[in-house]
Amino acid sequence: MPQPLTVAAIGFWHVHAGDYAKAAQQHPDTRLVAVWDDDEERGRAAAEAFGVEFVPDLDELLARDTLDAVTITTSTDQHHDVILRSIAAGKHVFTEKVLAPTADEAEDIVAAAASAGVALVVSLPRLYDGYTQAFRQLIDSGELGTLTYSRVRLAHDGWVAGWLPDRFGNPEEAIGGALTDLGCHPAYLTRLFHRAEPLAVSAVYGSVTGHPVEDNAVVTAEFPGGALGVFEASVASAPGQFTIELRGTEGVAVYGFGGPTLLVGGGEHGDEWRELLIPDALDGAFAEWVDRVHSGTTADANLDHALALTRMVVAANASAASGVAVPVAAARAVV
Repeated sequence: MPQPLTVAAIGFWHVHAGDYAKAAQQHPDTRLVAVWDDDEERGRAAAEAFGVEFVPDLDELLARDTLDAVTITTSTDQHHDVILRSIAAGKHVFTEKVLAPTADEAEDIVAAAASAGVALVVSLPRLYDGYTQAFRQLIDSGELGTLTYSRVRLAHDGWVAGWLPDRFGNPEEAIGGALTDLGCHPAYLTRLFHRAEPLAVSAVYGSVTGHPVEDNAVVTAEFPGGALGVFEASVASAPGQFTIELRGTEGVAVYGFGGPTLLVGGGEHGDEWRELLIPDALDGAFAEWVDRVHSGTTADANLDHALALTRMVVAANASAASGVAVPVAAARAVV
């Protein structure tokens, strides 16, 4: 395999497409060489912006022996088809969340990658951030006791400020609204903090901007032992907000209320709040992907979260549509 890895950006439907194309240009072990998009005008504009070739025929691009890998940021409804075609062509895949519109399709993709021996990594960036590592260490230390409640909220002003494209409100292309896109991050963090997959979720969606999908979403997840996790998303909130609240039998920890500060209370410190230092972030998902390609290893933890995330999103969408709690899957330990 030539060095650096040659990468094509597949699809510029998603707002993060440019971020991953830029990552391919900036990482020392990757080189962006081409762009494809089912919207030729959008694809040609992206290719021009990044100074690479636009290839109108996806199959022709994937058939190139000189191409090692692809980043995939098509509309969500295309993920299953485009990712499987890329895997069948022997290309390593870095893709935007959610992995696929259904749990079965997500399982298909992971199984196909394993069978083909290609590296598959899903962009779940907040798993690698410093505050996440701090919360993991805090939970492991036992200082909070047994976790009984969590709340993770992520919000921005995309649809009130006008910068989030209307195509994110297309139910067929996006599969869902604020929860399916932005709410993915609070969802996988909630699962990580509780160290288990939810037994069931109950979701309520709302829309204040008139889009055909939700712009506000609140989901309550039931975990083994009776713990509850609330994860929320909004694309109609100004200013934006990212907050984490964990409450246990011994203590409480909060992050993001008024700034990027992590505070811990309870336990031996009583009513006193103290600030915890936040460690440096780990190398991100894109860097992990490149490392997995070179080492020939599988991103097991990343894919485990990606599969569980798809199940959680599918269950939340079903709950919001039906008005009842929807089971997710049998509980599993999470490391």
